[in-house]
Amino acid sequence: MAFDRYESEQNSEEVDKGNQGEKKDESLVSKIQQLGQTNIPQLSQDSKIHCLTIIGQIEGHVQLPPQNKTTKYEHVIPQIVAIEQNPNIEGLLVILNTVGGDVEAGLAISEMLSSLSKPTVSIVLGGGHSIGVPIAVSCDYSFIAETATMTIHPVRLTGLVIGVPQTFEYMDKMQERVLNFITKHSAISEEHLKELMFSKGNLTRDIGTNVIGSHAVEYGIINEVGGVGNAIKKLSELIEGQPKQNESEQMLQ
Repeated sequence: MAFDRYESEQNSEEVDKGNQGEKKDESLVSKIQQLGQTNIPQLSQDSKIHCLTIIGQIEGHVQLPPQNKTTKYEHVIPQIVAIEQNPNIEGLLVILNTVGGDVEAGLAISEMLSSLSKPTVSIVLGGGHSIGVPIAVSCDYSFIAETATMTIHPVRLTGLVIGVPQTFEYMDKMQERVLNFITKHSAISEEHLKELMFSKGNLTRDIGTNVIGSHAVEYGIINEVGGVGNAIKKLSELIEGQPKQNESEQMLQ
């Protein structure tokens, strides 16, 4: 009799668990039907990696229309400062899917990323076009998805820059700033980069080159073809290779 009662209780518990599972499934299906999505797990509080996304068009001094997907540089810059100051963050993962945008804003972000004291890894997903190229190479190590693209073309300016009409000399100097930064933070030579930048026939009615996945690695712009898993693994390796703060203090003493 006791065994029969125990077996009955076990069956009852299994039925209850099954009902709870069905309710959870129904709740999940209901959320997806109503909202088109469900909650995505966030990084745990003890995670030592911070993720910074740069998507859409990089917005600079001029505000873009509200229907444009943008990354505002006045939002990104304080984030980078906070990442540098936060002792709980040991590494930064930068994910890019951008069409480019404001040249000076893009260079400002690139300079700040390259000056971080913590390990950084970038990954180009979808596209890292125009001024997105310097941002992609600004990190310690860079990845690009196999199907992702990078458009390399000369700097273009419209309207006024710093309150004065644009001039060829100003555009030429800005072009040199972009060239110098890319060649300094990647393995491509200045001659080859200029060749890609001023190539004819690759872009319809325009000059420049559209570089896809492995070609970006072959040219020396990006370090490796890979996805998010590869990027996080590499960043973890860079973090492990960094001396801990207390170890550094002991060495100084």
